[in-house]
Amino acid sequence: MSETILVTGGAGDIGRALARRFLAGGHRVALLDRDGAALEGAARDIAGGDRRACIIADVTDNASIGEAVTRAEAAFGPIGVLVNNAGGVTAPTLAATDEAAWLADLDLNLNGAWRCVRAVQDGMMARRKGIIINISSANATGIYGYPAYSAAKAGLEHFTRFLAVELGQYGVRANAIAPGSVKTQAWSERVARDPEILERVKRWYPLGDVCVPEDVAGLAAFLIGQDARMITGAVIALDGGLTAGSTTMAREFCGAEF
Repeated sequence: MSETILVTGGAGDIGRALARRFLAGGHRVALLDRDGAALEGAARDIAGGDRRACIIADVTDNASIGEAVTRAEAAFGPIGVLVNNAGGVTAPTLAATDEAAWLADLDLNLNGAWRCVRAVQDGMMARRKGIIINISSANATGIYGYPAYSAAKAGLEHFTRFLAVELGQYGVRANAIAPGSVKTQAWSERVARDPEILERVKRWYPLGDVCVPEDVAGLAAFLIGQDARMITGAVIALDGGLTAGSTTMAREFCGAEF
């Protein structure tokens, strides 16, 4: 069944991959992003015709989100799927994190998702159907830097469970996807400074590789489908085994080859 899907952080690499996958499935997609220039680039980059809309909106602004939902529903009908993909990081360590950085990361990565849910949940409850997907991170369960971002993602995963439990009686499902490193443009500056960095990062992953945006999109496409009808309240690791453990670390601890 075709759905109207709202994707926040739509101008980024993961947002674009989500849009392409959903459009290929016959859905209607509204991409939200606060970066107007990047959103224009996404509009040029993503085919979809009259089934794709790009809307400037800021998840840290409640009124902005309300207006965006109104525009998306006017164009495509009621929101059937919300993907909370907007996110970002500020300070990499506790020592470098001041109050402004802490609050900014919480507001973007956790409170923004809450605002978006509030904007669509009444409609989903009234229709007794709906799907919410929150894009979390391996940082929610491990220490990989960026403390405020990590705390926000941990909160996002618990928020996902609350949504699943409280909204389940209305036919609404909520799940979270928790990627490890994803090969996006965000890595470009680091790779420019250190061309071997991704190869070193891959050593920590049991599968020896990191995600690409299409991996996230593929899992999201599954979660909105009928085969996932009984999956709710789940946090699904999409991390090549990173959070399961590391042979690199195990080798150092026990002195054996794996």
